[in-house]
Amino acid sequence: MKSTVFLGTLAATALAGGIAAATTLEDVQARGTLNCGVSTGVNGFSAPDANGTWQGFDVAVCRAVAAAVLGDPMAVNFVSTTGQTRFTALASGEIDILARNTTWTFSRDTELAFTFTGVNYYDGQGFMVKKDFGVTSDKEL
Repeated sequence: MKSTVFLGTLAATALAGGIAAATTLEDVQARGTLNCGVSTGVNGFSAPDANGTWQGFDVAVCRAVAAAVLGDPMAVNFVSTTGQTRFTALASGEIDILARNTTWTFSRDTELAFTFTGVNYYDGQGFMVKKDFGVTSDKEL
């Protein structure tokens, strides 16, 4: 009995997620533009150039989705989001997708009603010191 309830709940959740995705796709196609949430002016990722044209890696992701869904990579409305507003904008429907620096964590994956589609950027941290300092380990800093 427990497994039947679990499987039923799992199937309903998957179906609801598919319906939500289909609705978003239909909304984008009917509107003719993709509302894409991006960072607020992060050079290299999402920032308007001197002419006001958005440039960067996250912008390219938005344009690729617009090209795939609408056949036009320029059919994007870029919406600036912050760390505080990004999830609210996505949940409210203000934006259709979020393409900005957002770490995929276990809690976000399980607690938010969003579908993380995959990691598109890996980063890390390190130390750089002048070679003549002779440092060979971070423990020497």
